[in-house]
Formats: sequence, C-alpha cells, structure tokens
Amino acid sequence: MAKFHNEHEPLGGSLFSKTTVICAILALIAAVILAKRMVLGLGSVTNLNNGYPWGIWIVYDVVIGTAFACGGYAMAILCYVLNKGEYHPMVRPALLASAFGYTLGGISIVFDLGRWWNAWHILVPSYWNTGSVMFEVALCVMAYIVVLWIEFSPAILTKFGLKDSKKKLEKILFVFVALGVLLPSMHQSSLGTLLVVMGYQIHPLWQTPILPLLFLASAITMGFSIVVFEALLGASAFNRSVRHEMPQLAKLARIIQGMMVAYLVIRFGDIVVRGAIAELFTSGIRSLMFWIEIALFATPVVLFAKAENRMSKKALWIGACSLLLAGALYRLDAFLVAYQTGAGWSYFPSVQELLVTIGIIATEILLYVVFVRKFPVFYTHKLTPAELAAAHEK
Repeated sequence: MAKFHNEHEPLGGSLFSKTTVICAILALIAAVILAKRMVLGLGSVTNLNNGYPWGIWIVYDVVIGTAFACGGYAMAILCYVLNKGEYHPMVRPALLASAFGYTLGGISIVFDLGRWWNAWHILVPSYWNTGSVMFEVALCVMAYIVVLWIEFSPAILTKFGLKDSKKKLEKILFVFVALGVLLPSMHQSSLGTLLVVMGYQIHPLWQTPILPLLFLASAITMGFSIVVFEALLGASAFNRSVRHEMPQLAKLARIIQGMMVAYLVIRFGDIVVRGAIAELFTSGIRSLMFWIEIALFATPVVLFAKAENRMSKKALWIGACSLLLAGALYRLDAFLVAYQTGAGWSYFPSVQELLVTIGIIATEILLYVVFVRKFPVFYTHKLTPAELAAAHEK
C-alpha cells in the first residue's frame, strides 16, 4: 500500500480555468462596490438602518465566515492538544483555508465600520475599551490572523528554499500553536456573548446564558466538518485521491456525530430549563427556522451512526455539508432572524451587499487555488496509475 510522503508538495497545474476566471470576475465586482462604499458611505450600497446597524457583511463574513474557517483550530486541538498525529496531513490545508477565511473576515470588518478611517484606533491602548465584548472579539481575531499566517509560514519558507529560517521558526512554533488554540476559543465563544448582552432583543429560542458554549461547540464541530468538506471537494477539484485519508475522515465523522449529540442535548435541555418550550411551536417563522436548524444538525448524527456511511465519500459529503449549513443558519438566525429590534424596522440585504459577500467567497476560493497549486500545501501519495484510477472509481 502506498504511504504518505514526508513532504508536502504543490499540486501544480494551470491557474487559469473556468472556476478561477469566474471567481476573479466576482472578486472584481465586489472590489468596485466596496470602493463605492468607501467613498459614498454604507448607505450607498447597503440596506442597513438604525434598527439594524449590522447586516449580512458582519453576519456572514465575520460570524459565519470565521466559523467556516475553524478547520485549522479544530485540527490543532486534535493534533497538538490531544496528540493525534495521524491527522497531521490534514493540518496544512486546514490552516490555509483558516488563514484566508479569517483574513478576509478581518478585512471585511473595516468595510462595515461607519468611520472606517478610525480603524487604527484598535492598535492604540489609549483608545481601548477593555470592558467591551466587541473589543475582545476584534483584538482576538486580529491576533489570530497573524498567528495563522505564522503557523502556515513553513510552507512559504519551503517554497522559497529558506530552510534555515524554517528550522529556526519550527523551534518556537509551539508558542503559536498554543495561541492558535487559545485565541479562537476566546473569540468564538465571545461571539455568543455579543448576543447575551443584547438581552430581550434576541428571541427566547436563541437567547440563553450558555450562548458562548453553544457558539464555541458549534464552531469546533464546523471546523471538523470543513476539513471533511475540503478534503472531498479538493479530491474532486484537483483530481486527488483521498484513499489514504478515508480512515481519518471516518474518525472525524465519528467525532462530529458525538459532538452534535452533546450539542443537541444541551440546547434542548437549556430550552426546557428556561421554560421556552412553547416557543418551539408558536413563534411563526422563527419556529420554522429553528426546526430547520435542528434537522440539519441532526442529519450527521443519524447518517454517521452507521460505520459504512463513515467510509462513504457520498455520506461524508452530505453529513459535512449538512452540518456546515446548520452552523451557518444557526448564526444567521441568532444575529438576524432572532433579532427583535422593535416595531417599524426591517432589514434584507441589498443586491450590492450580496454581491460583496459572494465576491469575498470567490476571492477566498481563487487565492486557495493559487496557493495549493504553487505552494506545498497537500501531502501527496505515490500511487500507481492503476491505484489512482481505482481510488477515483470508489
């Protein structure tokens, strides 16, 4: 049986394809809209108002986007906290996706600031409001972006032949690995705290003192799911075999299932304790959105209960996608659908807001393709053509 290399390798190949061209066009459209926003203000491109001071940019690009980017965080927990070295081949691709997800999320925050020219204040201690949850989130996200790129930098140093620099970095890399576990634990839970402090403005199906726990647990599980998602999507998009990764993906599916069982028990238990059971069926569209969330969260619980499904690429794909959609919908519901700002206010993103969000996603895809083709990101396998063909047939 073929074994892993000791080294990562670039995938190679052309950077020009239908996917990259489309992504580049979408990114350019987003850039034009953002330029308009920077000159003419938020009102020129968004439907934000005094009742809804944040919209899809914050909710997707930051709240949802950073959860999608928790693959590096989740794999760091497995590999370096729990010492599960068998998952190491999946770390670097997860780190790259996390670095892009957090970097673009961090940049998008600037575009959502009314007075964006004051963004530099966060770097000056005299401007700090240390009692602010938003300050803690912003500072942690900013620091984590730096940590992620340092964690990924061995790939960049290898690409440019800087072996001595890489060796020196590896001696202190454990410090950044530790920070890479601490920082997302802080800000992912604090995103839940943002809603806790909003009190009655958040509907009872979502408002709870344990929101920090629910946000953190779902973010970690989304991190494992995005690793499965990226492995399978990368296999299809880049004509790679995941044959040697299937045992690890199956174990990740088992972890996802266990965490989701615990998550659902805690969430329903919390609703019972708070006496909000009636809200499950009497809150109109909010009740419907809640049950859609639960159905999506429960899908991998049922699907991954069977061992054969955990070794099936199709079942893994469905389960991972379901959980990612569930986590995204949970955050969208909590920040927008469950938000009760008062009579007379409503919000739905404008076309330009949606185009910017799509453009940011396209930018991440485009940059990811460039990096995996030009930098040593993926572990490779020495497979014969027959083995490769057999792996793809399965």
